[in-house]
Amino acid sequence: MFVSDNLTVNEKGNLAIAGQDTVELAKKYGTPLYVMDEQLVRKHCRSFKNSIDKFYGGNGLVCYASKAFCCKEMCRIVTSEKCGLDVVSAGELYTAIKAGADCENICFHGNNKTDEELRFAVENNVGRIIVDNISELSRLNAIAEANGVTARIMFRIKPGIDAHTHNFVKTGQIDSKFGFALETGEAFEAVKIALSHKNIMLRGLHCHIGSQIFDIAPFEAAAEVMLKFIAKIKNELGFEVKELNLGGGFGIKYLNEHDPVPYETYMEKVSVKVHQSCKELGITLPFILIEPGRSIAGPAGITLYTVGARKEIPNIRTYVSIDGGMGDNPRYALYKSEYEAIVANKASQERDEKVTIAGKCCESGDLIGEGMKLQHAEAGDIIAVCATGAYNYSMSSNYNRIPKPAVVFVNEGKSSVAVKRETYEDIVRNDI
Repeated sequence: MFVSDNLTVNEKGNLAIAGQDTVELAKKYGTPLYVMDEQLVRKHCRSFKNSIDKFYGGNGLVCYASKAFCCKEMCRIVTSEKCGLDVVSAGELYTAIKAGADCENICFHGNNKTDEELRFAVENNVGRIIVDNISELSRLNAIAEANGVTARIMFRIKPGIDAHTHNFVKTGQIDSKFGFALETGEAFEAVKIALSHKNIMLRGLHCHIGSQIFDIAPFEAAAEVMLKFIAKIKNELGFEVKELNLGGGFGIKYLNEHDPVPYETYMEKVSVKVHQSCKELGITLPFILIEPGRSIAGPAGITLYTVGARKEIPNIRTYVSIDGGMGDNPRYALYKSEYEAIVANKASQERDEKVTIAGKCCESGDLIGEGMKLQHAEAGDIIAVCATGAYNYSMSSNYNRIPKPAVVFVNEGKSSVAVKRETYEDIVRNDI
């Protein structure tokens, strides 16, 4: 009935998440409100970790892509599930450290890391700095030398794979701001330079072909391309790369018609290709890393809103306005990303209207979706937008100086605040 299996209708006819009444959560904590299901987050972490154990004999590491949703509580949960973290800024790294994450199990990404960020990573002994360009490699070597240490790195490689996804989230093809190209020889030259630097240790290679991918074939193709490159490095430079990070990008169900492949199936199919290619190429099976983000956090979250105005424009459309919008969920404005929505206090009723859910920002493009099927919504109703656990809180803003919502985790019949709701004082805190 719903896109996430942790959503149900309770005896009151209200929408429940992990058995907890969303209408009551809205009353208790206010709206807009992000709600995360802790047990579903843990279930997804375990699914990926168990797959590493099963298909690679435990010779690997799951690193949660924290850009999907990052706060101290999320980092604590993921770390307790024996997963590492993928961070893309000093801010995400700082959050992980404050949450008690092991820096050895952190991958630090970014296509334009500052010297300050590189120093912060080196000083905290981050296990894998994912180097994106030659300039960064040179700066990192100098910073490591100044600190009297060896920086452990992976190179981000563009494998040239078209993942058949939105242009904005395709990152594996040659025309991308991320990484080194294979076709031009750029990646091979980077490896040679890294091996010549005294304060650099090349741990492995990384690739990421895109996001929200439902096909398995692109992941298999990327793995094969990367392993062939590892074989080339071994054969021509006499150096065998020990680690391979295959990134993330696994699709989730935003709409009922979406049919993502079970994550274990992804892992099994790609592992077959990895084992087969290693045998054919005569290389040692590398330590395998993966970086799921959306697939861990996305289905576990919903966002709750209170309906304000309802505006019917005859023969055009009906607007249902909420107390949030592009400030807490910018993905429709950015990508036209589609969502499922439910009137939480009428969840047992049919969704027999098509409406446009409009946000409160002073922007005509501030919409959550158009032509969305919804129960009849009126002022005071609570609307739940599903599968918002990823790239909602993390991409939120204070546009129009609107405070950001709170984040609440639900777990085993209880709820608790993980991120406090911002106040107006928070908005002006840094003003002079």
